Amino acid sequence: MLAVPYLAGLIAAGYRWPDAPLLVAWVAGYLLSYYVFQAVKSRRVSRYRDQLVLYAAVVAPLAAVVVIVRPRVLLYAPAYAALFAANAWYAARRRERAFVNDVASVLQSCLMVFVVGAVAGARPAALLGVFALCLAYFLGTVYYVKTIIRERGNPAYLRLSVGYHVLAFAVAAWFGPWSAALFAWLLARAALLPRLGWTPKRTGVVEIVNCVLLLLVVVTLR
Repeated sequence: MLAVPYLAGLIAAGYRWPDAPLLVAWVAGYLLSYYVFQAVKSRRVSRYRDQLVLYAAVVAPLAAVVVIVRPRVLLYAPAYAALFAANAWYAARRRERAFVNDVASVLQSCLMVFVVGAVAGARPAALLGVFALCLAYFLGTVYYVKTIIRERGNPAYLRLSVGYHVLAFAVAAWFGPWSAALFAWLLARAALLPRLGWTPKRTGVVEIVNCVLLLLVVVTLR
């Protein structure tokens, strides 16, 4: 979920040198947020002080470079701040597995498409299709993974997951035959694979393949 929207943005908008520090800041920022939420959850900041200082020291200068060179990326700062606050709220209440918290994380990830586009000077409207496909896929994984693990054997949640993927297929079909084919497969996997009793590891391998397929579809949108 960290890599795919970033790479999709590069495919759609092209590479510029600030994308390199952006990538490192993005990954380090994810690690920083993990320890922030652990500190919030445990209410013991001192336990995670070393990690917080380390990753903040990586993020701050690299993010500053990107902002100085491409100040347009700040347009997305309010959205990230709001979504981060939502994650922190759920962490403080030890409800990280809540559906809304998962959606907030997915939105943060998929917004990276627009951030990479801002680095390249691309218009946001030109990236809406890529953003929509990434968002449709990763929101679908929220439903699908729950049918494999926490909601395994729950027929109501399985129907909810399949229903979501039907809608996602309808959206994806708008962007062409290749995206339609990918989301037809995602619909089939959402309907059939939870019935096979697969392990999370095996499920994860399939999703890695699906991520590669999604990036190939993004190539066709250029």
